Amino acid sequence: MAKIEKTPTGEFHSGYGCVIIAAAAGVFGFILWWGYHSLTTMDRAFAAIAQEQPAKLADVPTQPELEKKLAGFAAAATAGKPATLKLSAVEINALIVTAPDSGNGTYKDMLRVKAFDPAKNVVITDCSLPMNTAKFWEGKKRHLVGEIDFHVEMTEAGPDAKVHSVRVPGKTLPDGMISGMQSYGYLGPYQSHPQIGPALKAVKQVKVETDGVTLSSTR
Repeated sequence: MAKIEKTPTGEFHSGYGCVIIAAAAGVFGFILWWGYHSLTTMDRAFAAIAQEQPAKLADVPTQPELEKKLAGFAAAATAGKPATLKLSAVEINALIVTAPDSGNGTYKDMLRVKAFDPAKNVVITDCSLPMNTAKFWEGKKRHLVGEIDFHVEMTEAGPDAKVHSVRVPGKTLPDGMISGMQSYGYLGPYQSHPQIGPALKAVKQVKVETDGVTLSSTR
């Protein structure tokens, strides 16, 4: 039986390879340019709403009974007993100043609760959030100073607080900035806190009221 051999019918041209390499280089170059363009555009937009120096937030008075209050709620809930925990703005601020460092600093110098809006289920805060610049290697920060409303919601890990809206006096925030901030849960750093963590895990329901937030171990 005759052996079948395959032979190319088209002509080879080195230009084909050059075209493919040039196309790949063009795509790679576009990706680099787009990344640089997006970074610098975002940097300019953030610079327009931020300021160089952080704001000095209100001092927080100590709450000597707060730790006992948290422990009592966690113990009752863990034992299967119905329990509620009402936290005022002062008490929440006392918890804020004890927040562990999440890698970008603690909340101590970033947030202060000042009011509540039950209709929107939000906690209203003064903020002074540090923001990176495009030259992040320089270690310099700018600061978003204004107000943030946090929406309180239940997640699989317990209650969490996510950005609902942001206001900077005299400034308009760039499109997409708030949606980017909304992807982050602000109670994450508290999950491993020795006093706050057990209390959070016991929470099944959260209600924002005019004078504080009420946590419940039952639905």
